[in-house]
Amino acid sequence: QRIRQYASLQHHATRLRLARQLVHAKVETQLRYVLRATRGNAETRAACTESIDRIRESLKRIPEAASADSLRGLEGLAAKAYFACVPRMLGDQVPNELRPTGRSKHPPRDRFNCLLSFGYSLIHSLVHRSIVGVGLEPAFGFFHRPRSAAAPLVLDLMELFRTPLWEMPLVGSINRGQWKTDDDFEIRPGHCWLSDSGRKQALQLFEKRLQESYKHPHTGQSLTYARMVELEARLLEKEWTGCPGLFAQMRLR
Repeated sequence: QRIRQYASLQHHATRLRLARQLVHAKVETQLRYVLRATRGNAETRAACTESIDRIRESLKRIPEAASADSLRGLEGLAAKAYFACVPRMLGDQVPNELRPTGRSKHPPRDRFNCLLSFGYSLIHSLVHRSIVGVGLEPAFGFFHRPRSAAAPLVLDLMELFRTPLWEMPLVGSINRGQWKTDDDFEIRPGHCWLSDSGRKQALQLFEKRLQESYKHPHTGQSLTYARMVELEARLLEKEWTGCPGLFAQMRLR
């Protein structure tokens, strides 16, 4: 099984085809989420119009991207526009302490980025388990480069799930006032971590999301998000075992 994976992903054309499918799915999901989140609010939609146009422009250029570097550039442009809209998805009732001040990762410098990074780490662990569970090699991917201890194929596959598994439920939980700005966070000079209560709440939010169901276009049936991660790993393998075109077709409605 892994020999087939190695043999297939050595080919530039295969890697580029899969990377296009992956990036297109990610960017289109981001676009659909922004459109959904700003629907019915003319002021918010108007404020996001420029960013929406930039995401659409990136999306239009992805199928013609000639290299992984070009795709990374388009993905980056779309991500910048997408995260410019995220603060506007937060309601007026959300305190300033929970509003993002740009994107910061290593380490996160505010509460929102702290929550974002923690959720991404949960997705990373879930995707890694799923990839190993279906018999693929996490270290051999098609889009991300092996620059750190993080396995490239895990970084590849988790791009499909950042928005539906964490960004959407996170924004919803903040708008519902589920986070305590003092008790759920530990603020230190230059960085912010979750406290024990914050980690517990984040885990509960993530586990609840995994049990929610969504209709996958391949099966035509509603699956839990936990099952969907495993399914996408299996559909990825089918890309080089005789059934291409099934991977990364999941979209927000």
